Amino acid sequence: MSLRYAVWSLISSTLGILAIGEMTTLFGHPLLIGSFGASAVLLFGATESPLAQPRNLVGGHLLSAGVAVIVVALFGSSPFTMALGVGLAIFVMNLTHTTHPPGGATALIGIQGAVGPGFILLPVLAGALILLVTALFTNNVVYHRSYPKQWL
Repeated sequence: MSLRYAVWSLISSTLGILAIGEMTTLFGHPLLIGSFGASAVLLFGATESPLAQPRNLVGGHLLSAGVAVIVVALFGSSPFTMALGVGLAIFVMNLTHTTHPPGGATALIGIQGAVGPGFILLPVLAGALILLVTALFTNNVVYHRSYPKQWL
């Protein structure tokens, strides 16, 4: 990995997380969850990875958030349901070809916080889309990067 790539990863990932933070301030609703930090590693530091592509980013987070909501509704929040939720999120992502490792953290965060259905849209969908838009811009504005490699 070149110094140029690493520096651009620093700049673009900072912008991605900052964009989510600014939208949080603008709309007054917390949009930043820990799993977005891991998504930033993929989107801005491993742009060519199949796990960093838009289908995986958005689909992985949404499906994992959905798993969290269902697990909480059916079984509540406990160490066992947190573990089960992460396993189910991986299972669903694998079956749908949307594997995005930070999705496991999204499921864990959701179950740990005993979230309701609103979690899927705010913060998960909103944050994932903000990261995607940032990645589309920052990874295509310089000549040494191109993103995405595939949409679906």
